[in-house]
Amino acid sequence: MKIELIKGDITKIQADAIVNAANSSLLGGGGVDGAIHRTGGKQILDECIEIRNKQGKCKTGEAVVTTAGNLPAKYVIHTVGPIWNGDKEKCSQLLVNCYKNSLILAESLNLKTIVFPNISTGVYRFPKELAGKIVVDEVKNFKSEIIENVIFVCFDDENEKIYKQLLK
Repeated sequence: MKIELIKGDITKIQADAIVNAANSSLLGGGGVDGAIHRTGGKQILDECIEIRNKQGKCKTGEAVVTTAGNLPAKYVIHTVGPIWNGDKEKCSQLLVNCYKNSLILAESLNLKTIVFPNISTGVYRFPKELAGKIVVDEVKNFKSEIIENVIFVCFDDENEKIYKQLLK
């Protein structure tokens, strides 16, 4: 499995799936979530509403999938990251679950390429360096016969610098 790093806008990347750092409502929000819903259009929201009607809110660490609407990807995998509260062990495990469950879902759909944002490191305040280490380790250790390429997309310079160092 090849791992790449890009600095840019996740909504502009062509891939089998992009991952949305969603909130539990699945109805859009700020940051990556808002950008994906705005760019992807009403189809994503409609599918998220269908998911909510079937299962309720999405729990932290879990992942669900919709089509990608107007985005250049085929699918959007929505995962809810942990809000940092200082409980390093619990928050770290929930962040691991976000990436692991997203990768498992991508595999179940036979997807070759998956693109991740920096989940929970914005308004959810997860420490960026800790998150980067957890995430890179989880992806490197994930064994897949199906997924060929994992791309980390960093929106800001700080995350890009952290990931460059971790991926050396």
